[in-house]
Amino acid sequence: MNLTEAAYVAGWRLVRALPQPVVAAAFRAGADRAHRGGGKGTQRLRANLRRVVGPELPEAELDRLVRAGLRSYARYWLEAFRLPSLSRQQILAGFHLDGQEKLAADVAAGRGAVVALPHAGNWDAAGAWVAATGWPITTVAERLKPEGVYERFLAFRQGLGMEILPTSGGDRPAFDVLVDRLRAGAVVPLLADRDLSARGVEVEFFGGRTRMPPGPALLALRTGAPLYVASLWFEPDRARAALEGPLELPDPDSAPLDARVRAVTQRIADGLAAGIARHPEDWHMLQRMWLDQRTDGSTASAAPPAATTGTN
Repeated sequence: MNLTEAAYVAGWRLVRALPQPVVAAAFRAGADRAHRGGGKGTQRLRANLRRVVGPELPEAELDRLVRAGLRSYARYWLEAFRLPSLSRQQILAGFHLDGQEKLAADVAAGRGAVVALPHAGNWDAAGAWVAATGWPITTVAERLKPEGVYERFLAFRQGLGMEILPTSGGDRPAFDVLVDRLRAGAVVPLLADRDLSARGVEVEFFGGRTRMPPGPALLALRTGAPLYVASLWFEPDRARAALEGPLELPDPDSAPLDARVRAVTQRIADGLAAGIARHPEDWHMLQRMWLDQRTDGSTASAAPPAATTGTN
């Protein structure tokens, strides 16, 4: 076991062993230290949130928003680490989905549903809630390095009742398995707000160009399953989400497949942007997001940021 894996293992064990108020205070203090340190992740979050709120928001208010965003991200990790120790009733009580009747109808009808998610709120709590409700749920997870960390995250999410497919290296391509699961009536949630690889679909997002994964659009177009966009955020006593949709899908004869995928992915981007704009402090995007950004979050045309001290 290397240091990275050991840190995750220690996190899981300590967070579940210590009283919740003690752990919450420690995670909040860690978020505040990251905010004061101004490391690369914090710089990227600041740049990303500036895109969301626009140039008019005063710097002092943006700074408070960045601190709130880091605290929200810390809360995500805290509550995710504690999920395996919760009972089914606690999982159900700790999360609420606006529009859950839509998913209930889709599962009951055997048509399944695709849900496009942002990196926001607590998506692990959302998946655990779906499984605790008794609905089949299948999603994908990127292979993390080291492999031991990936295996532990795999076991973590499987233990919550989710079927997790690797993005690569599985017995069958993940896309083919997801098609089968949708046709069997499963809920398929997919993180959909960032894919800067060559496979990503270029979209407009908060006035800039970025790329998002084609998977949610492709799955809906291939299977005819309803496609929703979720917004996720935190309330003081629970995590929450809301569904938009199902989105209208273009007719198969209206355009080539790649054009339809681009059109649907742009609709997903618009839905994600609307939800993030309502709860920007709960969008956990500490990575490069737009195509004109440097890795530290600044735009290619902007001057480099002032030097800061400390790290995340």
